[in-house]
Amino acid sequence: MNKVSEIVKHRSFRISIFLSLIYLGTGFAMLHFGLAEYGWVIFVLLPFSLGVTIGEIQQKEWGYLGLFLGLLVFLIFILSAGLEGLVCVLLAIPEIILLLWLGILTNKLLKKWGMIKPKNNLHVMTLPLLVLLFGSPIEKYISNSGSKIISVKTERVFPYSPEKVYHAIKSVDTLIAEKPFLMKVDLPIPNKCVLQSEKVGGTRICYFNGGTITERITQLEPGKILKMDVIDYQLTGRKWLGFKEAIYYFEQIGAHGCKLTRITTYTSMLRPRIYWRPLEEIGISQEHDYVFENLNNDLKKKYDK
Repeated sequence: MNKVSEIVKHRSFRISIFLSLIYLGTGFAMLHFGLAEYGWVIFVLLPFSLGVTIGEIQQKEWGYLGLFLGLLVFLIFILSAGLEGLVCVLLAIPEIILLLWLGILTNKLLKKWGMIKPKNNLHVMTLPLLVLLFGSPIEKYISNSGSKIISVKTERVFPYSPEKVYHAIKSVDTLIAEKPFLMKVDLPIPNKCVLQSEKVGGTRICYFNGGTITERITQLEPGKILKMDVIDYQLTGRKWLGFKEAIYYFEQIGAHGCKLTRITTYTSMLRPRIYWRPLEEIGISQEHDYVFENLNNDLKKKYDK
């Protein structure tokens, strides 16, 4: 207890945890109310400038401890409040920590080169706030030009005819299969898909543990193609993703086989793309794999007797 009191009494610790919570909280609030994008300002400039700021604190060990606890409290809060999912937070942590470290290192270099005096500079400590206030509206204006549509494709060969595979995938009562890693953490788990009308213009609703995705059929040839537009998306905590299409291609392989190709098209607000796109593709591919594994189980139960 005395040790905790000793830590809290340190001015550098109090300043660090205060700055961390204020700047991280302000950034997330701006995201929540649509005043900022899930982009370069929030994921790159803010943690980097916060690192520069924390590097300005005189007693470094207390400053770093305050930063760590501030980040921990912030992440626990948004998770417990259901404002973001665990997968999103876990994937963002490596980037945030790296940029915080780069910001701290940059502060040291600037001091070494004489560009920053070794004392608490108010203008340096307000840097993250300036980044948010001026950078966010600029980025939001630029991002309004539109998002690029991205495709993720997964293929698998099944030892059944395209017609059998089509009828098994078009509507699924219960999805049960070995869950990939990200699904075990927090990735939405599909429970069932209900085809309400098997015709162009008909709808298909997929139910997840965290909501629903509603699709409208735009092209339908049983055993050849099932193409659908996503017309409604109600999965919680993922405002930065926009699903566009779900497509299944069925191709005859040999006498009795079928190559099933699943394509998901989507848009994403997350930046920088060089960091987020590979992670998004892994997540969507794991969703595909889960559906394919369940499909394989269903086909075996129905036809391997």
